[in-house]
Parts: sequence; C-alpha cells; structure tokens
Amino acid sequence: MSRKMPLPRPPVQAVVHHENVGRVERLFEPILFGHRLKVILFFVLVSVLLGFQILKLKSDASFQNMIPASHPYIANYLKYENELRPLGNVVRIAVENKRGDIYSQDYLDTLRKITDEVFYIPGVDRSNMRSLWTPNVMWFEVTEEGMTAGHIVPDGFDGSPDKLEQVKTNVVRSGQIGNLVANDHRSTIIMAPLLELDPQTGEKLDYGQFSDRLERLIRQKYENGGIKIHVTGFAKVVGDLIHGARAIGLFFAITFVLACVLLYAYSRCLRSTAVTILCCSLAVIWQMGIVSLLGFGMNPYSILIPFLTFAIGVSHAVQNINTMASEVHGGRSNMAAAKATFRLLFIPGSVALLCDVVGFSTLMVIDIGVIRELAIGASVGVFVIIFTKMFLLPILMSYVGVSPACLRKQERKARSAHRVARTLSRVTEPRVARVVALIALVILGVAWTCSRDLKIGDLDPGAPELRSTSRYNRDNAYTVAHYSSSPDVFVVMVTTRPGECASYPVAAAVERLQWEMENLPGVESTVSLFTGMKKMIAASNGGNLKWSAISRDRYISNEAHRSLPSDLNNNDCSMVPVMLSLSDHKAATLSRVVQAAEKFSAEHSNQDMRFVLAAGNAGIEAATNIVIKQAEVQMLLLVYGIVALLVWWEFRSWRVTVAVMLPLYITSVLCEAIMAKLGLGVKVATLPVIALGVGIGVDYGIYIYNRLEHYLDRGHTLKQAYFETLKTTGTAIAVTGVMLALGVATWVFSDIKFQADMGLLLAFMFLWNMVGAIVMLPALVSLLGASGAARTSTPAVSG
Repeated sequence: MSRKMPLPRPPVQAVVHHENVGRVERLFEPILFGHRLKVILFFVLVSVLLGFQILKLKSDASFQNMIPASHPYIANYLKYENELRPLGNVVRIAVENKRGDIYSQDYLDTLRKITDEVFYIPGVDRSNMRSLWTPNVMWFEVTEEGMTAGHIVPDGFDGSPDKLEQVKTNVVRSGQIGNLVANDHRSTIIMAPLLELDPQTGEKLDYGQFSDRLERLIRQKYENGGIKIHVTGFAKVVGDLIHGARAIGLFFAITFVLACVLLYAYSRCLRSTAVTILCCSLAVIWQMGIVSLLGFGMNPYSILIPFLTFAIGVSHAVQNINTMASEVHGGRSNMAAAKATFRLLFIPGSVALLCDVVGFSTLMVIDIGVIRELAIGASVGVFVIIFTKMFLLPILMSYVGVSPACLRKQERKARSAHRVARTLSRVTEPRVARVVALIALVILGVAWTCSRDLKIGDLDPGAPELRSTSRYNRDNAYTVAHYSSSPDVFVVMVTTRPGECASYPVAAAVERLQWEMENLPGVESTVSLFTGMKKMIAASNGGNLKWSAISRDRYISNEAHRSLPSDLNNNDCSMVPVMLSLSDHKAATLSRVVQAAEKFSAEHSNQDMRFVLAAGNAGIEAATNIVIKQAEVQMLLLVYGIVALLVWWEFRSWRVTVAVMLPLYITSVLCEAIMAKLGLGVKVATLPVIALGVGIGVDYGIYIYNRLEHYLDRGHTLKQAYFETLKTTGTAIAVTGVMLALGVATWVFSDIKFQADMGLLLAFMFLWNMVGAIVMLPALVSLLGASGAARTSTPAVSG
C-alpha cells in the first residue's frame, strides 16, 4: 500500500495577506453580520425598485448605434445623409412572379398594392422610395423628334395586351434591367430608404416593429403560390436578430436549470443551492434595472448580458458554498462559518470580479454604440455581483447553513484518496513543470502561427450574423443571383465649390476614378453623375455613341446636367457621389477598395476638389472594420495591463502575475486560431469575446493562487500546498469552468449565428482557462520561484 501525503485539517482562522485588507474586512464584517435583517431588507427594497425599472426596458436597435459614429468616413456620410439616404439604410423588397415574367396584369396590380403598402409603413422615406409604380422612376428615349420620357407604367394602365407591351418597352428603355428589374424579368425590386427618426414625433425607428410590419403587411399578405417576397437590407437583418433574440428566454431557462442541477450535484445541499440561485437572480434584476435607469434599451447584442451576469454570479458563488461547507465541517457554527467565508473570499473574490469589470469596460475603447452599451451593461452586471455575492450571500448562508447531506459529502471528500489531485500536484515538480511549460510554448507557437490568418470583418456573403440557411440569407442570395446591381455599394464623395460639381475638371477626375475602380478586383461597376451626363450628351446628338463623352463646353454640360435626376448630386451642386457596386462586402474586398480610393484621393485632391470616403453600406462596413482593427490591439493592451496590475496588487509579486497572466494569453491566441480556422472574422460580434475571456478567466488563477499562498504561508512545500489547494478550491474551479461553459454552450443552438459563435468561443475559453489555471499556473509558479516570493512577502494577518 502506497504511503499517502498527510492531509492537514483546514484552518479555523481565515488568513488575509495584507494589513489593509484586514482593515477592509473588519470594517464590513460587523456592519453586515451585526445588522443582518436590515441588510436583507435593503436588498429586498432595492430589488423591488429595480424590478419595476425592468418594465420600462424597450428594444433599442438603431442604424447609427451599429456604426462608428466618430470615424471620419461616417462623419463625411452624416454630413450628406439626406442626399445619400437612398445609398445607406435601404430595404430592398424583391417581388417574384413564380408563374412567369412581370408583364401580366395580376403581377403588376400586386406590385402596385405592395408599393402602396410599403409607402405607408412608418419609417419609410417616401420621397426617395423607388418602384416601377413610383413617379421618380422614368424612361428616356432619343427619337427623330428629340428626347422623350415618361413613367414606366403608363397613365391609364388597364392591363390590356397593348399596355403590357408598352410597359415591357418602357422597362427596356429605362435602363432598369438588373437594377429594379431582374435580369430574367421575373421579379422587380421596391427600394425603400428609411428615416432613423420620425420627422413628426422625433422617435427612433423601432426596427423590431418595422420588421414585423414588413412580415405582416407584405410577406404574409401577398406571398402565395404565384408571388414570392424577398426582403434584404440592414433593417431586416436587425429585425430578424430581434426576432431570434425573442427565444432568449428558452436559453435562459436552460442555463437556470443547468446551474441548479450542477450546484446541487456539487453541494448536495438544497438550501445553499436555493439562496445561491436567489442571489444570482437578484444580480440579473439589478443589472437590467440599472441599465434601464441609465437610459439604455435592449439590442440583439446586449440581450446576452443577463446570461453572463447569471453564469458569472453562480460560478463565483461555488467558492462560497465550498468554503462554507469546509468551515462547518471543521466544527464552526453557521454564523462563524459565514463570517470566515466572508473574510476568506472577500478580497480575492472582489479582485476577481473587478478583473471581470475591467475585461468588459475595456470594450469602451471601441467607438461603436452597441459595443459600448454591451460594455456598460456587462460591467454593471459584474459589479452588482460584488454586492449580491460578497455581501448578501454570506448573510443568507449564516441563516440557512448547509445540509447534513452536504456535510456527509464533505466528510467523504476528507477521507478520499484524492488520486486526481495527487496526480495533478506533480506539475509543481521541476521536471514535470518544465515539460508542461514546453508543451504550453509549443501550443502557443502553433496557435500564434494559425492566428496570423485571422481577418478583420465579414468573411461570408450576406448577413453573417444570421445562419447561411436563414430566410434573410436565402433572400439575399436570390437578389445577388438575379440582379446585376450589387446590394453592396461603396460611395466616394467628390466635394467642390458650390455650383461646380458638373464642371469639366471634376468630370475628368471622376471619370479617371471610375476607370481605376472598375479595373479593381471586387468592383463590378461604377455610376456617377457623369455616367448619366455622357448618355444625355449622346442622346442630344442623335444617339451617336461618339458623343458619349464628357464635354469641355460648359453649356453642353449644364444642359445634360439639368436633364438628370437630382439624386446624383446635392442641392447646391457641391458634392457628387461616385457609387461603386462591389461583388461582396468581405474584408479583403473592402480593404482593396479602401486602399485604392485613399491612394486616388491623396493624388488627385486639391483646393478646388476633394475625394472623401465613404458612404453606402459597404463604406460604413469598411469604417467599422477600420475601427475594430485599430481598437483590437488597444483593447488587448488595456485589458491585459489593467488585469495584470490588479493581480500584482493582490499578490505583490511579478512572478505570480506572470504565472497567472501567461495562461490567459495562450488562451486568447488559441481563440484567435480557432476563429481563423472556423472562418470567423474579428467584428462587432466576436471582438468582445476576447475581452470577456480574459476578464472572466483570470478569476480561476486568482482563486487558485490565493488558496495556494494560504497553504504556503502555513509552511507547506509547494507540492503539498497545491495538493491541498486542489482538494478544495481546485474542485470548485473545475465545477465553475464546466458550469460557465455549459451555460454559454447552449447558445450554439440559437438561430442567431453571432450568438452561436460567441457561445462556442466563450465555452472554449472558459474550459481552457480552467485547464490553464489548474495545470499551467502551478507549473509556472514552480519554475519562476513564485512560491518563495510568497513566503517572503508581507506577513499574514489573522482575521
């Protein structure tokens, strides 16, 4: 029979590492435990008040909140927002005839009804709406008698064969084939630009309600065996995200049940499980209530925060249950055990939660509204856990204690051989520690190599926030396949002195820009004011294509300019948009276009004419990618720097700080490598994962080393101290990692792809951070000599 390592009994007194820490604990302990009922009443009143605030929470998804509002590209776009609205936040409704082409009375009557329905939906910019039935869509033709023009659907249309043939002729003459009319003539598009604010009430556009109206008034009302509706655009993406998020209650219920089951399985104590779940639920109520008080709403990104708040609260509370059971098993009363638990966990728990707050709050450096709201909401959620978990839970535990079944399990744990803990404690042996460190370095090297393929932005066509099989992405695929005009438009704005936008120098430079852009991979076509002017000049000269060119004669240019629609320049003729239709909005395509356009602007801009970027949905996407790329490094430096400072403040040792932080860095690089292999780009939906993983992952290391240092201070060797740590805190850490991972892993089944991606990545980071804390941290402590530093640090002060 092998000789077993001695199993020292847990200490009766909690040990605190710094004198100031002891003072903080002694300050709070008599207040909390000397006035328990008053403290409980305070928590009840605050919870009721904040619970009423939750009723005021509303959906708050907006176009401007999803873009980096202070970026120069967006500032340029907003300066000309009214003129560029048809190129920005636009909904495209493709009405497909399943039984033939569009030249039938039934189809055109249906198209007219749908056009009228869309026209009266609140939020639609009616003056810029375009359809075959709207008066701003016309045809032009050069005849022997001069130029003629008219509406595509002629006045007095009665559906007769002659009128239908006239519509067909007008469509061909209008040049709308591939734009508003499908290349196969089996569908047409209704383009509806949107107003972010209602001009009458000033209220923000409710994207969830707008999407529901599209479904109810358009798709459900008119889609049948002969007609099929395809809807694309930013508003529909957000609407579908909001609709998918409505199933969030199911995932929360699953997380709630999983937490209850795992907590009970771990503790075998119904009463401690109940009060723990109660405190974590109160944290969610406080978080949502405070967010409402701050004036924020719920959007498809921030709606995930209550999940994280609840899961983080439960994972931290595992330490309370574990410590409370250990103290009661050691012979203390419920009150004495609760006080000891408070003294032992207050500082490491608070520091760990502050690290979580830092991880979330560093997202504030990203100048995108939804990410900043996510950062604020998540930081608030973690911060309130400090109150519900650190203050309220110990008080409630002082009343309920732990069950006899929990004590029996504690007794079995004390008598167990702890073979797994004994095996894992060998990682502190120098030889094994060197092997672990070598393996970690190999993993880091492989992950770093793979992570070099990580891209910024979207890597898939359509809306990557939704699954490829979603109705939106199927609708988008139909539109791309049947229309020549791409839904991805990048706009370069050419600014001049008022009245000079159609002058020859501007025309020559814009034509040069169009030529260079059209020869760039990823750009399918370009359109500007001068594209139409050349056609009008040719039309004014008998349709001779030799005249299809810009003219130095100002009178000819002015005449051609006056004949064109006013949406090709702004009111005082000081800005001309150049529209680039892109093959997609993938990161590589946008990067090429931005580089080429910026280079052209630098070479050709002067005091009379400037080429400024960017507008259109692709231009806004490019600006978002730029902001994320710039903020990624800054965010990582901040989160690692501030978390490292907090760890150093807690343990006062650079060696310990390195041992705690290095596994987190390896996990971050591994996460980036997995993203690269799975084809996930760094974007609004995935960037927060890295900060969340670091902030939450450091909790494991803090709890592990806090208890390890406790046993080292009692004179144990490093191996003995880590063995004892694994028997107590190590088990709780393993349960915590599994609990967090399972809580977010349920997101994988969400209809919202970005939520599924976040769930997958967070589950990996939570589990791998747990492995890093249990295996890598003690090995690094051994190699760096951090255990010696711990014994020579500030003397312990008994609580």
